[in-house]
Amino acid sequence: MTTLIHRRVEAVRQGNNPTVICRVLSGWIVLGDVQFLRGYSLLLPDPVVRDLNSLNGDRRNQFLQDMAMLGDALLSVTGASRINYEILGNSEAALHAHVFPRYAVEPEDQQRKPVWFYDWDNAPKFKLERDRSLMNEIAEAIAQYQS
Repeated sequence: MTTLIHRRVEAVRQGNNPTVICRVLSGWIVLGDVQFLRGYSLLLPDPVVRDLNSLNGDRRNQFLQDMAMLGDALLSVTGASRINYEILGNSEAALHAHVFPRYAVEPEDQQRKPVWFYDWDNAPKFKLERDRSLMNEIAEAIAQYQS
């Protein structure tokens, strides 16, 4: 089965995915296609697998460690008050983790709700010119954690 996640990872491998932040041991960190929450990122495994349970112990642990490391980096770079992590796989049956910085300045009615209640259609779209500096900061923070 080829999913959006498979296609995105293949684009990364070919150097055709402008959202790439950096490579980590379990895969790739990319900035989200929409930025309603500044810094929304994803961890894409490479190679792509169906779900977390398809990974053996070491590879599973590495994926989860990389996901948490991305959250640490986002906390330090964005000034978020907390991080939400989601591994769903409902619409794309391929492992990927959504990592959302959450901010104290979010509208009060949104702060306690899942991010899926945001208006994704009208959210700011990824723009390399605007987002490049943020992506570089996240990559630098991750490099610090990996060293």
